Parts: sequence; C-alpha cells; structure tokens
Amino acid sequence: MLPKPDCAAQLVNPLPIKAAVRVIRAGGLIACPTEAVYGLGCDPRNEQAVQKLLTLKRRPMHKGLILIAADFAQLAPFLQPLSSADFAQLAATWPGPHTWLIPARTDTPRWLRGRHDTLAVRVTAHLLAAALCRACGHPLVSTSANFSRRPPARTALAVRRQLGRQIDYLLPGPTGGAAKPTEIRDLRSGQRVRA
Repeated sequence: MLPKPDCAAQLVNPLPIKAAVRVIRAGGLIACPTEAVYGLGCDPRNEQAVQKLLTLKRRPMHKGLILIAADFAQLAPFLQPLSSADFAQLAATWPGPHTWLIPARTDTPRWLRGRHDTLAVRVTAHLLAAALCRACGHPLVSTSANFSRRPPARTALAVRRQLGRQIDYLLPGPTGGAAKPTEIRDLRSGQRVRA
C-alpha cells in the first residue's frame, strides 16, 4: 500500500523530478511509474507533444487520453462544473486508482478527449506521479508506456526495451503494485467502462 500523499516530500527524490519537469516543459515525452504500470506522459496543453505521444504509441487520437493530477484543482480547468454529489463521489475514490469519465469543457482540446464529450481523469495516489504533477503545476497525459496492443511496461527496464530512445526521459521507481490498470467509470451513468 502506498503511503499517504502528505508524506510525499519525505519519500521522493526531487532531482529526477526536476529533470522530468524540464523535459515536459520543453515539449518532451517522459515515462514514470503509476499505480499499476509505467505511464507515458507529456504536457496536455502542448498539442505537438501529445501528437508525438500518439504517434509513438501508434494510438488513434479519437480514443482520447487519461490525465493524472496531484489534486482535483489541476483537473478542474478541463472539466464541466460538478454538482456537490458528483464531487463527493469522486472525493470518496481519490487519490486512488480510480479513473473517471467526466464531462469535458467545450474548449478542452480534441487531442485529449478524442471523439468524446468526456475526459478520462484521475487524482493519482502514486507518490512519484503525484509529486511530478505537483512540480509541473498541472496534470499530465498518462497512457501506458507501450506500443498499442503490446503488454504495458511494469518496470523501467521494460520501458527501455520497448520504447528505448524514443522517449526523452525515464523517471525510475516502483509502480504502486496494482495487478491491472485502473478501472474507468463514467461519472454520469456510474457504468464501469474498464474493469
């Protein structure tokens, strides 16, 4: 089990995070551990970086992407306002390994939401991923660090073997130990989209 997020400053080495932030701000791609697998990430507001990520993964844009964040405030600019009941439902699962499809603002870029009117988002409980989002000051795109239809990488070595020098920075560390990628639920219907 991961320690509580308020312990993050004591457990996370800031130097590799600073290096990853420099790469992200320069429009680069990084890989870092998340709850179950390594994620491939970039600045969600940088269209060129997102296109580079989609090309590397061989993932069509229409599928949409997941954003991870250190807290809900980082995600709010991309989402429609929530009712107090919806917010309470999210708060009961975050930070944690729960991804939600939430109605996106109309100005949320298509390169993030794909053909959908929702955006997949998560307040991560993974200390390193959360610390990286906090250091960036914004959420990150996070999609499994692998080519489409290939097994997701669970170690830094697996990332190197599969993606090699095609990423700009690898932030090493253990994953959260979850057996499978986070479940995805639709906030409006409550329906589970990915178990």
